[in-house]
Amino acid sequence: MPAQSEIDQSPAALAKIVRDEALRIGFDLVGISPAVTPSGFDHLQRWLGQNYEGEMQYMRRREAAYEHPDGVLPGAKSVIVTALNYHATGKADGSNADTTVSSANGRVASYANGTADYHDVIRKMLKQLGAVLHEVVPGSRTRPVVDTAPLLERDFAKIAGLGWFGKNTMLINKHAGSWLFLGVLLTDVELQPDAPHDTSHCGTCTRCLDACPTDAFAAPYVLDARKCISYLTIELRDEPIPTELREGMQNWIFGCDVCQDVCPWNRKASDTSVPEFQPAADLSPLDLQWLLSLSDDEFRKRFHKTPFDRPGRSGLLRNAAIAAGNSGDASLILLLIQCLNDEAAIVRGAAAWALGKLGGARARDALQKRETVETDTGVQSEIESALNFRLEP
Repeated sequence: MPAQSEIDQSPAALAKIVRDEALRIGFDLVGISPAVTPSGFDHLQRWLGQNYEGEMQYMRRREAAYEHPDGVLPGAKSVIVTALNYHATGKADGSNADTTVSSANGRVASYANGTADYHDVIRKMLKQLGAVLHEVVPGSRTRPVVDTAPLLERDFAKIAGLGWFGKNTMLINKHAGSWLFLGVLLTDVELQPDAPHDTSHCGTCTRCLDACPTDAFAAPYVLDARKCISYLTIELRDEPIPTELREGMQNWIFGCDVCQDVCPWNRKASDTSVPEFQPAADLSPLDLQWLLSLSDDEFRKRFHKTPFDRPGRSGLLRNAAIAAGNSGDASLILLLIQCLNDEAAIVRGAAAWALGKLGGARARDALQKRETVETDTGVQSEIESALNFRLEP
């Protein structure tokens, strides 16, 4: 790199350095937006007004901070938006993993079935990008953002020209589809922005809306998170899954890919080249028998510092029990009976529901036995409902 005194400090020249370096580091896409109040802030306020965020109260607490990047980096002038492809089929023929619910397997969303937490991977890359900017503009300030700060990353990606919002609310790029992690580097350096992406290319297509198993879209471009499988399996912690949504969860135990799987813009999306995003053998798919027998120590050993830390062991086993109930696989009954004695009430309740779904004399006898000692009123209600299912041998 030339000496700092020889580097053109114009916004256009600095933007080119940033774009070139981002691609060299390994990002698939990069764009630059000015630090402004995004038009999506009004949408966020209306969305929160409908209580669509559910238990994600942190969004409401930080509502004001979403209005401008100053809420994250005071004095921010530019928003550098990067995208990194995470999709990996894991099969030579390019086909997706089995989506049926008739076996003892659970599905994990593509973004989480790799060997490393994407937050760590992207944050490291953003810090590399920031280091270059610090070298070129001494005294400049930057802050990397990967999902954890009050920033409307998708809106800035659109302003930076990376794509448009699909009817499933995902950012879609014409060439890369929607299997994209977004990472943002905020800076107080003025950079020449890219042209915004002002057009939409979804047309009359409603495949994502029609395919959603839990009918989570209140309208095109509007997601009711309270019904979304990703929300239910990850963000709804320490609570039972609403009964009316359980069958729609199918065999998803962490996240969901349905609305992306059916999107025509993802047909030609390439697989990721990032080694850490290649599917881990034990997650793609995830063995429900192993998961239903997972102890606290085993959970920590396998899932500590991974996305699965968020729902925790009890949330993950709750999800696994529901997937087991939806599977129709009677070989899971004995493990579900063991889960009736789990320390966590949400696991016991989900196991009771699943046993009611699978049916049979063993399930009935186990539920009746647990009913005599259960003290949690919520689980008692689950057992009572399960005993009203068809539990004949």
